This record gives sequence, C-alpha cells and structure tokens, in this order.
Amino acid sequence: MRLVSVVAAAAVFSAGFGLAQDQDWPDLSGQSIRVAGVWTGDGQRDFETVLAAFEDLTGASVEFFSTGDDIATIVGTQIEGGNPPDIAMLPQPGLLVEFAQRGALHSIEEFAGDLVDANFAPAWRDLGSVDGELYGVWLKAANKSLLWYNADLLEEFGVEPPTTWDEFLAAAQTVYDFGLTPVSVGAGSAWTLTDWFENVYIHVAGPELYDQLTYREIPWTHDSVKEALTRLAEIWQPEWLSGGMQATLEANHGTGVTRPFAEPPAAAFAYGADFSAGGIANETNAELGVTARFVPFPSIDGSPPAVVGGGDVAVMLRDNEAARALIRYFAMPDSAEVWAPLGGYTSPNQAVDMSVYPTEINRASAQALADAETFRFDMSDLQPSAFGGTPGQGMFGILVEFLQDLDVDKAATALEEAAAAAH
Repeated sequence: MRLVSVVAAAAVFSAGFGLAQDQDWPDLSGQSIRVAGVWTGDGQRDFETVLAAFEDLTGASVEFFSTGDDIATIVGTQIEGGNPPDIAMLPQPGLLVEFAQRGALHSIEEFAGDLVDANFAPAWRDLGSVDGELYGVWLKAANKSLLWYNADLLEEFGVEPPTTWDEFLAAAQTVYDFGLTPVSVGAGSAWTLTDWFENVYIHVAGPELYDQLTYREIPWTHDSVKEALTRLAEIWQPEWLSGGMQATLEANHGTGVTRPFAEPPAAAFAYGADFSAGGIANETNAELGVTARFVPFPSIDGSPPAVVGGGDVAVMLRDNEAARALIRYFAMPDSAEVWAPLGGYTSPNQAVDMSVYPTEINRASAQALADAETFRFDMSDLQPSAFGGTPGQGMFGILVEFLQDLDVDKAATALEEAAAAAH
C-alpha cells in the first residue's frame, strides 16, 4: 500500500501541477517557512509530501513540526512569546476564531480570496472567516460519520451491515452471542468519544438543535443531549467493549479502529472516519473494500443521512512573501492532488479531480460526504479550546468519565458547567 501510494504521488508530480505551474511563482530560494500541525505518523509524512511539491515549485525550504493534539497550547504559547510559526494547520474553527480575536492571525483576503471563491463552496469561506474577514484556507476535510466493520465476520455470523441504530444494536448482540466483543472504541484519543456523541446527537436531535447546542442557544442539560447520551450508553456497554474498559481507555483512535481487522479480530465494529483507511491499510492485512468496509453512521428513528465533518485550516501567523505563497498553493487543487493519491484524505476543494483518489473506498467516502442531506462541522471543533479541544477537560474529559460510569444526568450537568465556564 505504501509503495502504491508513493508511485501514485510520483505520477502526480510528473504530470505537473496544472494551475500551480501556470502561476508566476516568486523565487523563494534561501527563504524558510515553519509550519505547525497536529499530524504525526502517516499523516505527517503525507503532508510533508505536499510541502515538498511546494518546495520544488518555489525553492523555499519548509519545516513542519508536529504539536500533537495540544496545538492550542503549544502555538498559543509561541504566540505569547513572540515566536509563532509562519503558518499553522488548525484542526478547529473555534481555534481559528480564538486566535483571530487575539490579533494573532493575518488576513489572507488580499492574496488568496480569489482562489477560495473560485475553488471552495461558500460554507468553507465562512468557516475560514471571522467577522467577514478571510483568515484561513481549508486544505483537508474529513467524513467523520463512518462505521467500519469486518465484512468476513459479519458474513460468518449471518449479520447484515447495519443501516439503523436498532440494527446496529441487534448486530452487536449477535456478535457478542458468538463470543466476540462487538465494538472497539479508542478512548485514549478522547476526540473519538466526542465524534461518537456528535454523530448520535445529529441523528437524535437534527441539524437545528445541533446548531443551537453548538452555539449555546440551548444548555447541555437539554433533553436532546440526555437522549443522545442514553443512546451511547446502549452501545458502550462495558461487556461489549473490545479488550475491556482499561484497554479501551488506553487505545488511541488508530488502535481502536484497527482492532476489528487484527489477526484474530478483536471486534466486529469500530467508529472511524475516511482517514481511518490509511491506518487500517498500513497496520493490518485486511483489504480495504473487501474485508474492511464501512457504512454511513446508522440512522436513528428514521433520521435522514447526515455527516459530521472535520478539517484542517491553514492560517498565517507571520506575514511574509513565502508564507503568502504557501497559502495560495493550499488554495489550489494541485496541493490536494498531491495528497489525495496517498489515501486517507478528502479535499474540500471542488476543483480537485476525483480520479486522483486511489481507491473505490476513498471515492465512496467522498461520495457519502457529497450525498449527505445534512452536513455539520465537528461540534467540539467549534467550541473554545478549553471546552472542545483540550485533553483531560471539557468534552474530552467528561465523555471519558461517562464511558466509565454511563451516568447520563451527571455527564449532562458536567458538560453544561464546563461549557458555561469556557464560553
């Protein structure tokens, strides 16, 4: 898989960069750019491939450093110390707003607004703007509403891939009756739990209440929140969790999503996103689209198709020629067409050629995103970082506690108190 990805990326390189090569790029030889982002492992290597293509175009030297999940604290501290990176890849619109309101970001309207308008849907401009001023370009999007499953196991147990919540619960019970823990949850990456909640909530409450909860127009003690937590408690039964509670708490998302495809399998189902495909392909022998498959997150009580999405937005913290050039590059389809063949990636750029996605499963994920009747950005990513993006506190910490005790009222009250304090 890695060899195929490298060959695919080389094909994109050799084919040229289309729009990017048509640009009158400045000679940036001798200039360096520091870029911060959350990616590690495969994600970091793939992003660095994109940066290498920019270096080839301009002669600039680009250094990427990973902050891990604690980007708000690390970049925030660097801002306060007067030494921020030139560009940061922020995983949360709420963090973009926070940094912009602190005066830490430079507007990109003047030199990249035309490309954003030409290549992105208006919603992505809105998500990259504060008070009508454009500050960010969304390089990477994610379909975070996928339920991965081991197709061989389901066939062996006579279980159909579930499309509704009731079918999901019935399938999990059947798998358990056959002696296998049905569900793998990587709670060591606490954002996995917030994604579980958000997917259940949008199907239970619908998009209007989702928006109201996101922007604190209703409290976290609202009945819709308690109903979503109650639904989660149905699937997060301790005896259904792969490896037991301790292993669940220790497993990060990558470990959790690959357990159904281990040898022997340690679960039948795992929540995941489109980018989970890379980890499954690299860490297991399961064939994507054959043994490793997914269905859209199950409907609840007849709810229509809905996708909760995420993404990473490039913002500029230092205004210089090289940083401006890299922001423009990110706004072009060419940068996405370098990354897409590597897999585990979806671009929000509408000008990207769909044929560059390497597998049918990649295209299927992108298609599910396009077909969703409702799309909402990851709720935790729209919150102040203290509530929605900091390990051990806010949504992250409270949902970890809820996983262990399944106390609906306690969790709802704690979420409301933490949200009120953060806002």
